[in-house]
Amino acid sequence: MSRSLTIAVDAMGGDRAPEMVIRGADAALERDPDLAFILVGDEARIRPLVAKTRRLKKSNPEILHTDKAVGAAEKPSAALRTGRGSSMRIAIDLVGEKRADCVVSAGNTGALMAMAKFVFRTVPGIDRPAIAGFFPTLRGESAMLDLGANIDCDATNLVQFAIMGQIFARSVLGLERPVVGLLNVGSEEQKGHEAIREAATALRGITDMPFDFHGFVEGDDIPSGTVDVIVTDGFSGNIALKTAEGTARLIGQFLRDAFRSSLVSKIGYLLARSAVGQLRQRMDPRRYNGAVFLGLNGIAVKSHGGTDALGFANAIGVAADMARHGFLETVKRELAAVGFDKTNDERKVVATA
Repeated sequence: MSRSLTIAVDAMGGDRAPEMVIRGADAALERDPDLAFILVGDEARIRPLVAKTRRLKKSNPEILHTDKAVGAAEKPSAALRTGRGSSMRIAIDLVGEKRADCVVSAGNTGALMAMAKFVFRTVPGIDRPAIAGFFPTLRGESAMLDLGANIDCDATNLVQFAIMGQIFARSVLGLERPVVGLLNVGSEEQKGHEAIREAATALRGITDMPFDFHGFVEGDDIPSGTVDVIVTDGFSGNIALKTAEGTARLIGQFLRDAFRSSLVSKIGYLLARSAVGQLRQRMDPRRYNGAVFLGLNGIAVKSHGGTDALGFANAIGVAADMARHGFLETVKRELAAVGFDKTNDERKVVATA
C-alpha cells in the first residue's frame, strides 16, 4: 500500500493557471489516490474549479489564499526579493516547514530555482543543484542533467550530477542499476576538455555503488538509449533539450504535411492512423513533463508552463515517486559513500582520485 503524500501546488503558475493546474491535480488522483493537496493561490478562482472536479473535490484539498503570483518574465533575483507572499513562495515554504512532502509549479523556472534553493538549501556535499529531465529513446526513457542551471561545470560538479542522476533514474524510472554516460564530442578517452576527462576518471573509480559507468557518449546516443543517464553541463544540456523539442515538432509537421499532400496520402493516413497514433503517443511531450531540481534539500518539480492537465499530472507523479522512494535520503547516503558529505576542505578530491 502506497504511503500518503502531501503535495504543495503553486496553483497560479503556468500559461493556463489555475484551470490547468486544478484539472492536473484531479487527473493525478486517478493514478495515485493517496495524494493530498495544498493548493496555493487565488481562492476565489480555485474553489469553483475544484467544485467541478470528480476526484479532487472528494479529497477536500486545503486552499491557502494569496492574490500574489510570480510573473513569467520576472527576474529570479527580483522574485526572490519581492515574492515572499506569492503562490510559488508559499508552496515552497510548505515543504520547508514539513507541512508538505514536495512542491510542484508550472511557473517561472528561474524564480522557482532561486526560491527553492534559498528555502531548502543544498544537500550537504552538493556544490550546485542541477535540472534533470526525461528523454524518449529507442529503449524507453532516459534521464539527463544538467538542462540549464549551470553553464560552466568542473569535474566535481559532473561527478555529483552523475551520482544524483542515477539515483533519480532508480527512483522515477524504476531502474535497478542504471548506466551512466558523460556527453562528449567523441567516445574516445582522449576526447573532450579537461574537466570531463577528470570526471570520467573519477566515475571509473566508483565501483561500490549501484550504477555502471559507460564512458563518453555522443549526441546520437541520446535518442538511441545507449545509456540511462546522460550527464553534461547546463550549456550543452539545454541545447540538447531544445534541439530535441524542435526536432519532435519538425517531424510532426513533416508528417502532417505529407499526409495532406494528395488524395492518396490522405487515404494512406486512414490506413496508418493507428500507427500514427502510437508514434504521436511515444513523442508526446506531456509524457516526459516534470523537470526536477536535484541537489536541493527538498523536492521541487517544475512543470512546463504550456502543458495541459495530463502533463501537469505527470509532473505531480514525478514528485510523488521521488518522495515515496526516499530520493533525498538516498542522495545523502550515497554522497557520503564517496566523501561528498564533507566540507570543501575536508572532502577528498574525488575528481582527481
